[in-house]
Amino acid sequence: MEIGSTLLGIFRLAAYATVTLCGIPVQILLLRLSPHRAAAAFPRFYHRICCRIMGLQVEVKGTPATDRPVLFIANHSSYLDIPVLGSILPASFIAKVDVDGWPVFGLLARLQRTVFVDRTARHKADEQRDTIQGRLLAGDHLILFPEGTSSDGNRTLPFKTALFAVASTRIQDRPLTVQPVSVTATHLDGIPLGHAWRQLYAWYGDMELPPHLWRMMRAGRLRILVEFHPPQSLDSVGSRKALADICWKSVAAGVDRAVTGRAA
Repeated sequence: MEIGSTLLGIFRLAAYATVTLCGIPVQILLLRLSPHRAAAAFPRFYHRICCRIMGLQVEVKGTPATDRPVLFIANHSSYLDIPVLGSILPASFIAKVDVDGWPVFGLLARLQRTVFVDRTARHKADEQRDTIQGRLLAGDHLILFPEGTSSDGNRTLPFKTALFAVASTRIQDRPLTVQPVSVTATHLDGIPLGHAWRQLYAWYGDMELPPHLWRMMRAGRLRILVEFHPPQSLDSVGSRKALADICWKSVAAGVDRAVTGRAA
């Protein structure tokens, strides 16, 4: 079933393209002048505008940790998770190396100082861990999607534990703060989304990007609930696998509450 307005889709795409084309040179300049301050803050401003353009109403439940740095652990169901989380957090993402080659989106990822990892290259595991730790030691917030792929938005896939090794990073002799975050599409124009309609937001499997983006742009206003759960640390739970398990349980429970309408 097709929904939405073609005229609305054209307007949103044109507005998104205009804002993006204007923002790219600004971010390039900020990266050269102030890579750790203004260049970290501008993407948040940009993502907020993009969320408004695309009709993504972001509602926040809970409170982001105030420590610096923080490793945020989130579920992943769509490329739209990037503007949603980017509109809230002054942070960079940890993404699959494939994203680096995407037209336009790869450039935007690089401009937000994304850390690219190749999960299949085991011989690079130590190097990639050291890169992430270096960013954390420099004070950068990072967002990790440990499912390793995107889901259908109705559930949370098991977390891969390899990159949780960076949680051993100590910041001025204190444990790194790790905070689980749930991201769930819940409503379209105020009407609760069912399992099938959550595909307006979720992008997964063999879905092609252009048709999905066009369908979403034509739709009404999608409500996205972002829930921040209690922060954790490796010291408090004892092991990498235990930390991954606690984060998964928190995130999965948050998604389940949002999907079933019990989040309120």
